[in-house]
Amino acid sequence: MKELNKNTVKHYKQNPVKIVQFGEGNFLRAFIDWIFDNLNESENFNGSVTIIQPIEQGLTDIVNHQNGLYHVFIKGLVNNEVVEDIRLIKSVNKCINPYIDYADYEQLATQESIEYIISNTTEAGIEYVDEKLIPNKIAKSYPGKLTQFLYKRFQHFNGDKNKGLTILPCELINNNADELKKCIYKYIDVWNLGTDFKQWIEKATSFHNTLVDRIVTGYPKDNIQEYQEKIGYKDNLIVTAEHYHLWVIEGKNDNKLNQLFKNSNLNVLLVDKLQPYRTRKVRILNGAHTSMVPVGLLNGNTTVQQTVEQTFTKDFVQSVIFNEICPILDFPEKEITEYANEIINRFKNPAIAHQLSSIALNSISKFKVRVLPSIIDYYNKFNKLPVNLSFAFAALIVFYKGNGMPVNDDKETVNIFTNLWEKHNINNLVKKVLENKAFWDKDLNSINGLTDSVTKAVSLIVDKGVEQAWKEFCG
Repeated sequence: MKELNKNTVKHYKQNPVKIVQFGEGNFLRAFIDWIFDNLNESENFNGSVTIIQPIEQGLTDIVNHQNGLYHVFIKGLVNNEVVEDIRLIKSVNKCINPYIDYADYEQLATQESIEYIISNTTEAGIEYVDEKLIPNKIAKSYPGKLTQFLYKRFQHFNGDKNKGLTILPCELINNNADELKKCIYKYIDVWNLGTDFKQWIEKATSFHNTLVDRIVTGYPKDNIQEYQEKIGYKDNLIVTAEHYHLWVIEGKNDNKLNQLFKNSNLNVLLVDKLQPYRTRKVRILNGAHTSMVPVGLLNGNTTVQQTVEQTFTKDFVQSVIFNEICPILDFPEKEITEYANEIINRFKNPAIAHQLSSIALNSISKFKVRVLPSIIDYYNKFNKLPVNLSFAFAALIVFYKGNGMPVNDDKETVNIFTNLWEKHNINNLVKKVLENKAFWDKDLNSINGLTDSVTKAVSLIVDKGVEQAWKEFCG
């Protein structure tokens, strides 16, 4: 089987770098890089992506070994038939690990052709971390890294306002671009980078809140040989995803963005306000994903499709979506029901095996963003707790006990749960989890009835297993 690199593919072309992308994970490669690959083909965008590895361990060596080339397998139901589309992505030119090659990172900032900054560093990525600015050393946080990058560009071009960039963060937090900008301004102040630099950011650089939507199932490790035989290459970066894609960007009147997407067939919406789109997507699609993960895994399920088709977990997921999330969203009932049904159909896609374990990454921060607001809004609207979402909260706590579960979070979070489960009974454990403001930004014990409800559900799950616990707890 052939190696995949620039010497083994036809029509390889090195376009000028126009996009700097923080993150080399599956989602960005199956969404953003796929989008710009389409633009290169249909719109003569003639731009390439240079990826920045945002954490110390990553895929830089693999990406560079393949000269940024890889395949995206798009699979899904079209007119009730499974349709597969395979695209060789040529939009990525290389990946830089700034922890090792900081000089290359700074040099990238001086390239005149760069126009866009795109990122997806998970919900926890856009945050200010108190750290010193050390010459020739990359910052820990993503906003710190971006501040270094922009400052180098500002210095190199002597504050030329024509060298500003368009910044499109894809992290799934509310007002992601606004929050990123706040962090950058704080670094400018703390690092004493000067008012001229801050003014350049304000006048030359545009920040756009965005929302992304595509289910990306990642690297098909269980049957990789079958995939590689289809393409005839040894591709270690294959990524699988569904057909559906949506990118909503606050930038309806931005001439640059309008020009970029004006004739494309891509599902990219430039809007005045994306909040309604974000709330709908985060609460239903992502909220259902995050709610089903601990329940499904504790039940022995492995994939999303299995979870929405197996009797008990199917009833749980549908109750979460239609009985507890949809009623609190400010959309016409018919519209929100149609959207929810579409989400269920996407979950059932037989062509992709979306592993629950992959969604489980950073479940605490995801629960805070995707599920907790629905619990609070439901309580405020109906003056009672949503039983299924409360049960999901309890299942999350049991999931973080470990015991063979694929817990994948930062060490501090994992250690907190390990110590709590070792040293406390369930009553105290739940109280301490709910009072942890580092997790939730508030003491959740203040929500009337939540502590008792979650405690009861945790006890039932531990004593009787997740299915019987749900039947008794949710009726």
